[in-house]
Amino acid sequence: MISTLLVANRGEIACRIFRTCRELGIRTVAVHSDPDETALHARVADRSVRLPGAAPAETYLRGDLIVKAALAAGADAVHPGYGFLSENAGFARAVLDAGLLWIGPPPGAIETMASKTRAKALMGLAPLTDVTEADLPVLVKAAAGGGGRGMRIVRRARDLAPALEAARAEAASAFGDGEVFVEPYVEHGRHVEVQVLADTHGTVWALGTRDCSLQRRHQKVIEEAPAPRLCDATARELRDLAVRAARAVSYVGAGTVEFLLAPDGTAHFLEMNTRLQVEHPVTEAVFGLDLVAEQIRVAEGAALADEPPPARGHAIEARLYAEDPARDWTPQTGTLHRLAVPEGVRLDTGYTDGDEIGVHYDPLIAKLVAHAPTRAEAVRKLAGALERAAVHGPVTNRDLLLRSLRHEEFTHARMDTGFYDRHLTALAHASADPLAPLAAALADAHGRSRFGGWRNVPAQPQRKRYETAGEEHEVEYRHTRAGLEADGVRVVHADAGTVVLEADGVRRRFEVARYGARVYVNGTALTALPRFPDPAPQRAPGSLLAPMPGTVVKVAPGLVTGSGVEAGEPVVWLEAMKMQHAITAPVSGTLTALEVRPGQQVEVGALLAVVEGPREDTPERQDATEGAP
Repeated sequence: MISTLLVANRGEIACRIFRTCRELGIRTVAVHSDPDETALHARVADRSVRLPGAAPAETYLRGDLIVKAALAAGADAVHPGYGFLSENAGFARAVLDAGLLWIGPPPGAIETMASKTRAKALMGLAPLTDVTEADLPVLVKAAAGGGGRGMRIVRRARDLAPALEAARAEAASAFGDGEVFVEPYVEHGRHVEVQVLADTHGTVWALGTRDCSLQRRHQKVIEEAPAPRLCDATARELRDLAVRAARAVSYVGAGTVEFLLAPDGTAHFLEMNTRLQVEHPVTEAVFGLDLVAEQIRVAEGAALADEPPPARGHAIEARLYAEDPARDWTPQTGTLHRLAVPEGVRLDTGYTDGDEIGVHYDPLIAKLVAHAPTRAEAVRKLAGALERAAVHGPVTNRDLLLRSLRHEEFTHARMDTGFYDRHLTALAHASADPLAPLAAALADAHGRSRFGGWRNVPAQPQRKRYETAGEEHEVEYRHTRAGLEADGVRVVHADAGTVVLEADGVRRRFEVARYGARVYVNGTALTALPRFPDPAPQRAPGSLLAPMPGTVVKVAPGLVTGSGVEAGEPVVWLEAMKMQHAITAPVSGTLTALEVRPGQQVEVGALLAVVEGPREDTPERQDATEGAP
């Protein structure tokens, strides 16, 4: 029996595993990098061990340091979580060789299935080798890991080589393995997967299906179980294939077999993830299981029942990310002042109020999960919880999630992996609540005015400006003998935290919270603008600014001051939150300044380069090897 368990991971998944360990009476050990010294997972564990450094390659990807940490802390078992080393056969062997219990499949199964190329070979499939125009579009994928890292869609032959290079670099950074491959890209497909659980006695459970079609950058955003609009024959075929894959490698523990369903219903095998998935809570909700507890029991040698428990109802999960969907999903950093959701939904998170969301790791803040008897009820329940949630801090995708759940394609289960390609602009730029700026201004005005006596002259209107969702709003109100008034809207109540307004006979209550210039009014985030414009000089036209804090990993080969560039051409690559982001030229013209070099750390808003254009007779770019990083 396990007495002390180390989780070789961080954030939300570490906290989630610790929760089950506490219920089972198992002591917990966390590992943490220097930026994570005060992170929630390090605080809630019974013991924690430092991994010196910040980058994943020197901390959470150092299997030797993690094994030493487990031994030093007196652990007798290691759970890898997901991501990082969770699908690393070498790490699994190192854990076992150290005399520790491994909460996962045998290293041989990991070795076969964690590499997508080997998994495809096992299933009788092969990646593309010599890609021609007829093969396009294609998908470049990392052979190891997941989460959309090391993945690129290629629609033009000339883009294949740079896509392969970028995918290799990203995969090596995220997983310590830069192997990539190419496969056909299925347009308008559905991403459907099967959760499997196997013991050491030959029993394999196929725990239904999940639909994970709503994705950005090939990373899942909204998942649900069971997969809707799936005929019995197809669901049975997917379950049988998943069990076959698990048995082929003598699988033990929890794993997921993923498929892409073409519009004609053809199932294409994608990969087998030899670990717990981020979306495992929806399966837990439907089957009434704790998959982490089952993983631990299987690792201890317990046998599964002949059949899994019956499925009940429908569950949906939404991933809350610190990112700005309206700005190409740019990751965001800063203080998470408050995170609170209504009762009745499950919240898995690695943060609490006041924690910092940094630049080094995935921008996932939390997962919200709703379970109900029917899909329609689960959708409504989760949307309602997101609408009422308090998420005060960096910009998030909360509004996008809410609008996605209420979009007709989703409510009618007609979505596919191209959902955000079609609808992102509308979903990410919807107008904010028109009364929110007024409520913010009235809350701010509460208590500011003190009348020494009444004068029979009209009060001058007060004006305030706010920015939200890229739009500027100016509101106006007056101090009167009766209190605060705003044209067309009756102010029923106003104080620093609560405003009640009546418009067209309907009263609405607004909860207001302020952190410096940032104001939150119910679900609307606003930025208070100064009364007068900032006289500081603005950046020159064509300036490329860092959209997030990060590390410069590359400058376009051969690019020097004076080079000509085309609009949309990558100039600098930044790495932040385990993803690489290409910063492109805003116009065609001349590179007149290059302010950064590879390896340099930059803050948000830092000047990276300046492109002036158009200009004739610009110098040709140097040879690609000259001056390249």
